[in-house]
Amino acid sequence: MHENATTPMQPAGLRRRLAAMLYESLLLSALAMVAGFAYIPVFGGIQGPFQKAVFQLYLLGVMLLYFVVFWKRGGQTLAMKTWRIRLVRADGGPLSTAQCVARFGLATLGLLCAGAGFLWALVDPERQFLHDRLCRTRLVRTD
Repeated sequence: MHENATTPMQPAGLRRRLAAMLYESLLLSALAMVAGFAYIPVFGGIQGPFQKAVFQLYLLGVMLLYFVVFWKRGGQTLAMKTWRIRLVRADGGPLSTAQCVARFGLATLGLLCAGAGFLWALVDPERQFLHDRLCRTRLVRTD
């Protein structure tokens, strides 16, 4: 479900997006713990550097799957539903799988670069995150 042509898309404010990100981080922590509980009995410990790297890639893949599934199914994760935010294409339509994967990858890179992809919103004229600007996506209000 996306906004129709007669209803203008209201961008989600920066504070609302940051609050949703904080809530999302709590949900992702719980998801990582559950995924870890499933991983360790099957693959064993993660003592060595190679095992740690594989485990981290596994967790990254679990998080990618979480976001892609929710963004493809209505454009909202659990935190986004709580804060009444929806992720849409720039034209208001639903995202493609490629856009979801690209957005996740670019957001992860932006986070790893000391949050530069998110800090971009402070200088962007429309207050968009860099990964949204590059992927041609928008975070809009649903209320």
